[in-house]
Amino acid sequence: MADQHGLLGALRDLVEAGVRMRHTIARAAGLSEHEMVALQHLSRGSIGPAELARLLGVSTAASTGIADRLAARGHVVRRAHAADRRRTELHLTDSGRAEVLAHLSPMLVALRALDEDFDDDEKAVIERYLTGATAALGRISEQAGGQAAGQAAGQAGEPLSPEASPRTLPSPPRRPRGPTAR
Repeated sequence: MADQHGLLGALRDLVEAGVRMRHTIARAAGLSEHEMVALQHLSRGSIGPAELARLLGVSTAASTGIADRLAARGHVVRRAHAADRRRTELHLTDSGRAEVLAHLSPMLVALRALDEDFDDDEKAVIERYLTGATAALGRISEQAGGQAAGQAAGQAGEPLSPEASPRTLPSPPRRPRGPTAR
């Protein structure tokens, strides 16, 4: 059974593989990484330019440029918001959906095959771990964004030491094992 450091190492490897994959897929599609990620977000549903900027971590001006380039390729259309006609929403076109699927399908097929190697109980544990890891990374990202804003305003933050690694960081308190009520 893998220890906690094995899990953290495997998670780090997964995150790094995801970053490499995003870069490779975007390049193969002739898109910037931000454009590819925008298409992925839009595949989940329509969003406004300001929300796209927040999701991508860019300015609203930059998200407008990204939307303009995607619209010029026929991957995105702008429509007035249904409830507030002053706002616009970005909608993925069939062309945009085909672009996303064409490049992500091999990954989805491989992950579906991997998924079949686990029984329902194992999948529940894996899902709980990945969901918790995603939430932890999200909290860290939000905190780092707040620290970056504070540093820009002249407030000093505590830097992470260069020798910090999953093996040298303190372990979080252990939770009791067993079924949890959800």
